[in-house]
Amino acid sequence: MVDKKKLASKTGKKQTPGDKTPFPVKSGKRPATSGSKNLKIATFNANSVRARLQIVLDWLKKEQPDVLAIQETKVQDHEFPREAFESAGWQVVFRGQKSYNGVAFVSKKPVEKIENRLYPKDPEEQARFLVGEYDGVKLVNTYIPQGFDIESDKYKYKLKFFADLKKYFDKNISPATPALWMGDINVAPTDIDLNNPKGNLNHPCFHIDARRAFEETLQGKWTDLFREKVKEGGHYTFWDFRQPGVFERNLGWRIDHILGTSPMVQRLQKIWIDTNPRGLEKPSDHTFLLAEFSR
Repeated sequence: MVDKKKLASKTGKKQTPGDKTPFPVKSGKRPATSGSKNLKIATFNANSVRARLQIVLDWLKKEQPDVLAIQETKVQDHEFPREAFESAGWQVVFRGQKSYNGVAFVSKKPVEKIENRLYPKDPEEQARFLVGEYDGVKLVNTYIPQGFDIESDKYKYKLKFFADLKKYFDKNISPATPALWMGDINVAPTDIDLNNPKGNLNHPCFHIDARRAFEETLQGKWTDLFREKVKEGGHYTFWDFRQPGVFERNLGWRIDHILGTSPMVQRLQKIWIDTNPRGLEKPSDHTFLLAEFSR
């Protein structure tokens, strides 16, 4: 999510975090499970897959998701640590570029029917889009542009990206298709999805135009699955590195999402944020979001 050149304050001054009612659990513990063999899907902005490789591998071994969508891999394809994943028994598919962006799927068995370009005619397209199919479910992994500043061309690009993504969805995914759209969406949808909404009205991840663009992309097709199960505030997926103590005080943003079409809403069993990896040594500034679905 971070733009190194400029980023408005994500924490503001002293702020009391939202309601800490423990579902899916602030400590990072998973909800109780019945032991059923659900389809388990997760998303994580790694902020460099090579820098976070051991964290990701350890997490995969522990959680055993069917598919993990990764954003901000920040690595060219020939340098992606494929062998580390494959030697641990995982399948990988990815599209990257040097130093920035980058998306990947890590899975138990191969993700099929891969698409990796939202703009097929643009040779300079950034690596922000990866689509595949797993067990009959269409998976869309996106790293939405952060936007930099609401007066900038980067913010205009962010809004255009949402509009073009909606066109792709309208053409390729019907509301009746079992599908999940996930990733670092770089939008906090409502006031309860960040700790300091009043101080961030002009932030590119909370500005009204970004929220409207996200809402328009959702319209008639996608449901915010986290809010299907968790209604209170204080649950976040991102805590800014450059603000001391924000993770410990839970001053964050919920900008990583798993969205589902109607069939996946009906199949949703549980969804939670695993906050534990954010407290490890040299973590990403984001953490893992997971959901389980009946098969």
